[in-house]
Amino acid sequence: MTGPSLEVLALALIPAVFWGFTPIFDKRGMAAGGGSVQASLTVVVVDSVLYWLVIAAVYGRSAFSGLTLEVLLVFVFAGVVGTALGRITIFVGVDRVGASLNSTILSTRPLFATLIALVFLGEPLGPVTGLGIVVLVAGLSLLTISKGGDLGGWQPRDLLWPIAAAATFAVANVSRRYGMLETPISALEAVALNEAAGLIALLAYVAAAGGRDVLDRPPESYKYFLGSGLLTTVAMLSLMAALGLEGGRIAIVDPLVATAPLFTVLFAAVLLRDLERVTRGVVAGAALVVVGAVLITV
Repeated sequence: MTGPSLEVLALALIPAVFWGFTPIFDKRGMAAGGGSVQASLTVVVVDSVLYWLVIAAVYGRSAFSGLTLEVLLVFVFAGVVGTALGRITIFVGVDRVGASLNSTILSTRPLFATLIALVFLGEPLGPVTGLGIVVLVAGLSLLTISKGGDLGGWQPRDLLWPIAAAATFAVANVSRRYGMLETPISALEAVALNEAAGLIALLAYVAAAGGRDVLDRPPESYKYFLGSGLLTTVAMLSLMAALGLEGGRIAIVDPLVATAPLFTVLFAAVLLRDLERVTRGVVAGAALVVVGAVLITV
């Protein structure tokens, strides 16, 4: 078996770098007066529009052929939980604890997915997975005492926001995995359905909560969230392209993508000096979380 090509490696590193940089935009947007719902809606509108344009160009009228009602409901559920609820908790986490800590804790998604599979699917824990959980938990513990993150300070309970985001994304990812196994549609079509469901849920919430008040935020904040949405879209398309190439195995691509928090820590140390503190504890904790997530994934 030949190793991955440079093209696969490059395409897998693009989402790692871009998803490492989006928290910087998110933090700047929240600091500029943005809100979690407004940010989530802006990002989802941007990526949804771009996904559907790509689908129209690539698949045309043949898009979503073979889609069943059951699978549609699965992706709707994943979109509401992961895209709507998950995104809101992400932005609250960025605002409360900072981009570096929030991005790192989000990488604990494999831990929650493993626990879900253990409880509901009866999948056993192998020794490597067990080691990964121990390393990941050690990284989280180190982050808790790191005294890094938002310069305004935070309480340990604030970490519940990124942990909740990781849990919602894990639930959504398990649902998406089930949906992909039950349908012939492509990953791009599945992502588009997922984002569309999340967009509808967010719009419903905005309408119920009083749209004008929720969206009445400084224009500068929208610029940052627009940038976050564009980076997210390119990252997702690059990830799907990497997985679609020969040699683009999950065991190769996922660990590379999982290095995103290390890029966030680097970017935050340089670009968010006025908003965050990146300590040695944050760097060490991020490294442990990444290693643990990779071990669990592999």
